Amino acid sequence: MQRYLNDTGIPLSIAVYLAHDTYDHDDDPDTISATALIKPLRPIILAERVPEEDRSVDILALLKSRLGSSIHDGVEKAWLHGNFQDAMKRLGYPQKVIDRVVVNPEGEVPPGKLPVYVEQRTHREIDGVRVSGKFDFVAEGRVEDVKSTSTFAYVNQSNFRSYQLQGSIYRWLNPEIITQDHMAIQYIFTDFKAFEAKRENYPNNATQQQLIPLLSLADTEAYIRQKLQAIRKFRPLAQEDLPRCSDEDLWRSAPVYKYYKNPDKKTRSTKNFDSYAEAHTFMLKQGNVGEIDTKPGEVVACKYCPAFSICTQKDEYIADGSLKA
Repeated sequence: MQRYLNDTGIPLSIAVYLAHDTYDHDDDPDTISATALIKPLRPIILAERVPEEDRSVDILALLKSRLGSSIHDGVEKAWLHGNFQDAMKRLGYPQKVIDRVVVNPEGEVPPGKLPVYVEQRTHREIDGVRVSGKFDFVAEGRVEDVKSTSTFAYVNQSNFRSYQLQGSIYRWLNPEIITQDHMAIQYIFTDFKAFEAKRENYPNNATQQQLIPLLSLADTEAYIRQKLQAIRKFRPLAQEDLPRCSDEDLWRSAPVYKYYKNPDKKTRSTKNFDSYAEAHTFMLKQGNVGEIDTKPGEVVACKYCPAFSICTQKDEYIADGSLKA
């Protein structure tokens, strides 16, 4: 059983909310989830080695996850336990369309009906392993996933590949109901600022849809087989022999090149640049005096890794300042 800490003294009313886990986890050791399959190899394998006494989590670290779960639960409740017919009517849908909608139908869908599938978990066995996945929403053959996240993730598209793989695995698990070759990510931004909407690539609203092409069923199955094979290969190896997480895996931001005209005074840089070439050109214009320091891009993903307590790679980033633990 997961043990929670409350080192920041969050009041009981909110602490219980954060400690309440509504996700239906599958603890079968022969089962791997779609979300686990898209993770880098290192955290998949190291998470299994974390000692029981180190598996405690401070509930403050669960805040973003729980807010995301609450949104998922709200969508599910609206469709399964609310009056979605009334909601659709208020949204202007004609009654003849509303009457055609059936939610989570079992078996063959009657002719003329519009099936909507919400929060369905399915399993499929491959190479002796059971793959499990629970999608958010499927309508008209298209799978949708609701993501509550920062605008940074959208602007930089840092999760594009993982979203694509996740949606592709959902289609591989449910080819009879997920028939479209693209998915929809329904973003809900936790830090949207309307005055920044004119920025390039910045979202227009606090919620936005993005269409992402899915891999073919054959390519998805090949990915799953290769990932399972890699897990089996590296699982018995020592930590120093495991593949390292890439900058993409780490959600590392771009480095910053800081120019100091007077290197003896580094309390504040003279000017910052996105590339060394730009910084060097500027320094030449200043008479080729001064110094350029490279500040490594900040690492973010480690903070959410289940193997954080034992991973030696993250120790390197804490040491060089790129990870604020």
